Amino acid sequence: MNARTQTATAAQITPELRRWIIAQAEAGCEPAAVLQAMRAAGWSENVTTQALEETLAEHLRSQGVAADALIAQASRPVPEPDVEGEPVWLDAGDRRVALLGTVALPRIVIFGGFLSDEECEALKAQAAPRLKRSLTVDTRTGGEELNDDRTSAGMFFTRGESPLVERIEARIARLLNWPVERGEGIQVLRYGVGAEYKPHYDYFDPAAPGTAKLTERGGQRVGTLVMYLDEPLRGGATTFPEAGISVAPRRGNAVFFSYPMPHPATRTLHGGAPVLEGEKWIATKWLREGPY
Repeated sequence: MNARTQTATAAQITPELRRWIIAQAEAGCEPAAVLQAMRAAGWSENVTTQALEETLAEHLRSQGVAADALIAQASRPVPEPDVEGEPVWLDAGDRRVALLGTVALPRIVIFGGFLSDEECEALKAQAAPRLKRSLTVDTRTGGEELNDDRTSAGMFFTRGESPLVERIEARIARLLNWPVERGEGIQVLRYGVGAEYKPHYDYFDPAAPGTAKLTERGGQRVGTLVMYLDEPLRGGATTFPEAGISVAPRRGNAVFFSYPMPHPATRTLHGGAPVLEGEKWIATKWLREGPY
């Protein structure tokens, strides 16, 4: 940042803004939550970071709270589609994708027509012979476990496993401005009647003993893309209960959400509501902070 930018940024950090930041801290808000709120209100990246460093961090340190680590995490880059200017359509390289909606906090972007009907059917056909009861990450050990909260059947493609998978991964990278090598393999899941995935976070809990093992390769997860391959007749929405948001599982559409720090302040608690009638298929792509 040059001297002119520093001066302009400092001018935006008004006494009123400083008082508001301190009031949030005294009300018990964590640094990450304050940063997210400022971003959602339209403050620029420079202003939010500098304001926290100069005001919130100093205040919290005076209270014996270590704010620096959370601020550093909340300021790191995350996948983000280019929605500047509120476009109706986005360029995904080999395909135009509709922009159906955005939410600032939690950061959610909903896409229409991300996959064609033919791509949905092809992914299902390639995945079906390999489906097994879905496991969840065990953050105690860094392994996997059966969990009653998740009652789907699933499988993983290796990255670039087939021309179809490679094409979809390139589309994701182009749309979300995140390199292919920073993504896990695509997971395909099938949910029958009554199947669900109860609300959870996709990042790995920093306090859990198995997280160091889970993040050895690629670091933390920082974003999730859920692609809908087939829609049930009723139920099966992707829900964000803390934000009161529900995304219908329409075939070919997708929902993306990001989380710049592994913290509940991102408000990315989410789940797959029970399928009430029919069958739901999805493909999930988790994005990491580094090469995976």
